[in-house]
Amino acid sequence: MPFEPRATYWLLLLLPAATGTAMASEPEAQGFMEGSSLNVLNRNFFLQSDYRSPTPANKNYKQEWAQGFIASFASGFTPGTVGFGIDAHGFLGVKLDGGKGHSGTGLLPLDSDGRSDSDYSSAGGALKLRASKTTLAYGEMTVETPVFDTADKRLQPEYATGFLFDSRESDAVHVQAGHFTAFKNQDASTGKGDFTGYGVSTDTGGISFLGAQLFEDQPVGGALYASELSETWRQYYANLHLTQSGFFIDGNVYHTRDYGDAAAGTIDNTAYSLSGKYKVGAQGFTLAYQKIHGDTPFDFVGGDSIYLANSIKYADFNGPGERSWQARYDLDMGAFGIPGLTFMTRYVTGRGIDGTHAPQGGAYNPFDPDTGQFVPQQGDGGRHWERDIDLHYVVQSGPAKDLSVKLSQVTHRANSAQAGDDIDRIYIVVEYPLNFGHF
Repeated sequence: MPFEPRATYWLLLLLPAATGTAMASEPEAQGFMEGSSLNVLNRNFFLQSDYRSPTPANKNYKQEWAQGFIASFASGFTPGTVGFGIDAHGFLGVKLDGGKGHSGTGLLPLDSDGRSDSDYSSAGGALKLRASKTTLAYGEMTVETPVFDTADKRLQPEYATGFLFDSRESDAVHVQAGHFTAFKNQDASTGKGDFTGYGVSTDTGGISFLGAQLFEDQPVGGALYASELSETWRQYYANLHLTQSGFFIDGNVYHTRDYGDAAAGTIDNTAYSLSGKYKVGAQGFTLAYQKIHGDTPFDFVGGDSIYLANSIKYADFNGPGERSWQARYDLDMGAFGIPGLTFMTRYVTGRGIDGTHAPQGGAYNPFDPDTGQFVPQQGDGGRHWERDIDLHYVVQSGPAKDLSVKLSQVTHRANSAQAGDDIDRIYIVVEYPLNFGHF
């Protein structure tokens, strides 16, 4: 049965009523203020990008340093069969370093002259209702599902505005549904923009989804989700994972088909990945394979809305026809007398990309009036690779407990058919959470 946004609304109305029996047995809520909490995350972010190939902005070097403060308030719920509450967040970002010639890292918004702002701020919130183990929220929030996931990869998290339904009435099934029509990007102060992908955008109206996580925290589990991007596509997702005696196996598959006005053109794409991790003592070894079937890239909106194994720090390895392999190594230095220090390195290589068969006139093969030709996003024979190195330390005790420092180095190289940047990137992120607990 085709996924229909109206089905989400009916679900939001009907499911709370269907859980009436369970509600009666639930203990009373802690109370609006008694169950509330306030947290402030101090985030210091340095990002340097050294481009080894020309960029559209004709910049071969970008570097910015900024300080962010992310405040999050979550109330409890008022007593009664249906409890009411609010969530709220506020953000302030301040530039510490970064001139016009080095701007554009995504940490700070840009003015009309291309210069990064000295500071920016935003705020938002959501109203929420709870009945038993089911909540319904409306407002601006972060979202985390395989088909729509706001990212938290820069100074400020992404936010989306709409409805979010979340139900855990059964221990075996965690149901989620949502409809979002306004979006706040990571370097924006307002939520009136839109999320964009490789060839799609939420400016067609928004995104709706419905799905469930199955047997969470069990040795064998999975997930099933469906989403609809207005007048663009319908996307379906399935996951199956297994944890057993030091082994973790994870399989993911997406299928995307255009619908309605097909704003991005014809799409018929299937993407899947399979990964296996073996942990022995303080070490972890991971191998993964990923394949994209179709003449267009596997596309998505929202910075983290791709749960494929080889979607990593810089590249997603999601080109049309692309196949990619990953090798990863993790080490917990706590076993060597340095608790809180972890190390990770991985290497992913992808090839077999062919974007020349993308439907002409669509978002992935648009017509260029200057040349009078169709220009696909990627050529034939595209290949690339990425290497990531992370060192992460979290203070375990004392006055600075939970202070974390993360140093990351990323290298990406590609041929002209893949059309990605040759880039060396360094991240230094220092975070210190202040948890004020319950009132």
